[in-house]
Amino acid sequence: MQLQFWQLKMLKKPSFTDRLSKRVQDKINTVIPEKAHEVITSTIENLIKAVLFGAKYTTANSPDATAPLQFRESLVKKQIAFYQKTASIEGAVTGAGGILLGLADFPLLLSIKLKLLFDIASLYGYDVKDYRERLYLLYLFQLAFSSQHHRNDVYQLVSGWQGFSHSLPEHVEEFNWRKFQQEYRDYIDLSKMAQLLPFIGAAVGAIANYKLIAQLGDTAMNGYRMRKLSQLTILDTKGTQGRLL
Repeated sequence: MQLQFWQLKMLKKPSFTDRLSKRVQDKINTVIPEKAHEVITSTIENLIKAVLFGAKYTTANSPDATAPLQFRESLVKKQIAFYQKTASIEGAVTGAGGILLGLADFPLLLSIKLKLLFDIASLYGYDVKDYRERLYLLYLFQLAFSSQHHRNDVYQLVSGWQGFSHSLPEHVEEFNWRKFQQEYRDYIDLSKMAQLLPFIGAAVGAIANYKLIAQLGDTAMNGYRMRKLSQLTILDTKGTQGRLL
């Protein structure tokens, strides 16, 4: 039931507010100098690559292969709760430190989010040493933090991951980093800007980070539920075909 509600949310059409917000953000992006876009894209790309190719060595231990889904998800929920507390503390500290520390929140929170995705993938039984599994994490990330219009497009790819994964680029450099960073930055701008304000920065940082981690965790859980269901359907289909033959 939770998966069905989540799928409907991913597939809903952009509202008037969504479309208006997207137009405003697109307009702002056209005003930002191209050199600034290049610097931001490069910074985010390098940061994510560092985490993608480093965190795989420190992921949570995966349960036994025979562990039921319910047990796996109990571990996932505990991991999400842990990262929520971690991100909340980080947001409070950087928010209380003014603009300079507030700016440091961006890479720190991004690292926490990506590390959480690695742990969730491992707990569901997926091998994060696989390049395609690491790319799947980026698509889940986009599902959690993108405009509704872009979310609709990404959902189509994630829901058909079994086939789409075979058409992925051979190298991570071919990933669309420019689109990734713009969608992410546009999505969190409004919720995070207040963190730079004096007096209220700590509270805003703590609450915003807590909610953002919860949103990412919910997206990841449903993304892997969908994959598990898809794999069971494929296995059942093959079994039926075998019996018919």
